[in-house]
Amino acid sequence: MLLQSINIRTKAFAFIAFVASSCALHAQTPAFARGADVSWCTEMEADGKKYYNADGQETEIMALMKQIGMNSVRLRVWVNPENNYGAWSDKADVLVKAKRAQAQGLAIMIDFHYSDFFADPGRQDKPAAWTSLSMADLKNAVTSHTVDILNALKAEGVSPQWVQVGNETRSGMIWDSGKIDWSKSGSAAWANYIALSNAGYDAVKSIAPQAKVIVHIDKGPDDNAWFFKAFKQYGGKFDMIGLSHYPESDWKNENAKTIANIKSLATQFSVPVMIVETGYNASNESLAAQVMNDLMTKAKASAQCAGVFYWEPEVYGWWKPAYYTKLGWNAYNKGAFTSQGRPSAALAPFFDPADGISKMQADTEGCTEAVYNLAGQKTTSLKRGVAIEYGNGRARKVLRR
Repeated sequence: MLLQSINIRTKAFAFIAFVASSCALHAQTPAFARGADVSWCTEMEADGKKYYNADGQETEIMALMKQIGMNSVRLRVWVNPENNYGAWSDKADVLVKAKRAQAQGLAIMIDFHYSDFFADPGRQDKPAAWTSLSMADLKNAVTSHTVDILNALKAEGVSPQWVQVGNETRSGMIWDSGKIDWSKSGSAAWANYIALSNAGYDAVKSIAPQAKVIVHIDKGPDDNAWFFKAFKQYGGKFDMIGLSHYPESDWKNENAKTIANIKSLATQFSVPVMIVETGYNASNESLAAQVMNDLMTKAKASAQCAGVFYWEPEVYGWWKPAYYTKLGWNAYNKGAFTSQGRPSAALAPFFDPADGISKMQADTEGCTEAVYNLAGQKTTSLKRGVAIEYGNGRARKVLRR
C-alpha cells in the first residue's frame, strides 16, 4: 500500500484511516450541539421500521445519527406512560436508548416532562400517581423521579450533558398545582411553578452536577425575555435556556427572529441558549432542506447559540404511535427521513466536516488504531483512497493505493 502526501478538500463520508489504538468513545459537551430528539426510535423499531444510510445499508439509528453528522441526542422521560400510552419513554426505554447513544459517543440531553404523556404549552397533565399529592409531596415526587432516572443512567455509565426540567413550560408545569396563576400578581403567580422547577434543578445537581439544567419554552421567534426575567426574579434556577422553534411559511424571517432572540436572551441572562426542538413539514424535502440550512447557518454563526436539535427526524412513511390512533390524531408531519427510511436532505445541514480532525484527536488520546471517515466518525472498514495519518501530534492527509 503506497502512502503519498496530498492536499485535497474534505469530502463528506469519504473513508479515511486514523492511526490510533482501540478505545471507547467518550461523549463530551460539544461546542455546538447538532442533535436530534429520537425518542420514538425504539417504538418504531418494535413496529418493524428500519433505518438505512445513504447507500441503502440497514444501520442502527444512533450510529446513523453519528454518520450523518449529529453529535448529540435528546431523550424524553415520562413518569408512568404504561398506564395509557404504553411502556415507551419510561425509565427502562430511556436506559436502552441512552446506552446506545453513549456507545456512539453522542452527547445526551434528558428531557423530563413530569407527566405520563406529552407536556407542552397546551397540556401539562399531572402524572396519575401524583394527582392527590400536596405541594410539599409534589416537590418530593419531582425530586424522587428525577433522582431515580439519573441514578439509573449513572449506574449504566451514562452522564447526560444537559437535563431539561419540564417541557415547554411557558404556563408552568404539573397542572394545576404548578400552573402559573395569572389571577395573582408578582411572585405569588409563579411560586408553585418555580418551587417544582427548582426541585427538579436541585435533584439534577445532586446526581449529575456537571449537567447543564435547561428551562424550556416554545415560540422561539417571540420576545421571551419577560418570561425568564420573571422566572429569575422570583427565584427560579437554570443554567441554560431552551427554545422550541418550528418555522412556517415566513421561515426566513422567523429563523432570523429566533437567532436574534437567542443573542438577546444570552446577553440578558448570561447563559447559553439552545434550540432544543425544530422541524419542518416533510411534504417538500427540498424546501425543508432550505429552511434547515438557513437556520443552521444562522445558528452556527451566533456565538450565543449552543446548538440545534431536530425533533423526531427518524419518522417516515407516516408512521404514528398506536396511541395516536386511539386518540384520533394524525401522524407527525415533520419527520426528516425519506419513505425508504433514509435521512432526507433536510438533515444535510447538520453535517459539519470542519470538526473532523480535531474531534478525532480528542476522542483517540492514548489509542493506537481506529478507522475514521472525514467527519471524524468511526467506521469498521478501511478502504483505499484518502486517509488521515496522525502521529507526534500532527495530522496529514495521504492517498492510500
